[in-house]
Amino acid sequence: MRIRIDGSDLPGRRVGAEADALRLGNVHVGLQRKTEVVDQVRADAAEATWSFEVSSRDVDGMLDVGGPWVHGRPGARFLCLSWGAVTEDGFAMFRRAKLMFTDIPTDLLRAAHEGSGLLVGRVGLTDASGGPLCARVHPPAITWTLE
Repeated sequence: MRIRIDGSDLPGRRVGAEADALRLGNVHVGLQRKTEVVDQVRADAAEATWSFEVSSRDVDGMLDVGGPWVHGRPGARFLCLSWGAVTEDGFAMFRRAKLMFTDIPTDLLRAAHEGSGLLVGRVGLTDASGGPLCARVHPPAITWTLE
């Protein structure tokens, strides 16, 4: 199953102390693959896009997803956008945003599983306080479509 996550409204583009701290701290957001955070994008980028594939299978009439991008147990699977500071020692994660598969409309998930298109999640990456989006991200904070 092909998936693309389109991130907009990154918190480092805003005005204020929080945005300044993110820029000065060299904060990035990336997609978590197993324990590694890859395809990192600066917190002040105009946008962020991640494209990848997950495995999917039908188990007793229910779709289950898996692979290195997928986290969580069956029935509670999610994708993870991780925020961290890039330092000489690597990536120091401090927040994660969980994009829950249970929030994807069943018909879209099934169509993507059957190869009918690309599953696209669109999400603003700044929370209500002006910081990096974190915790579980539910609609309407994320919208899912099939392209």
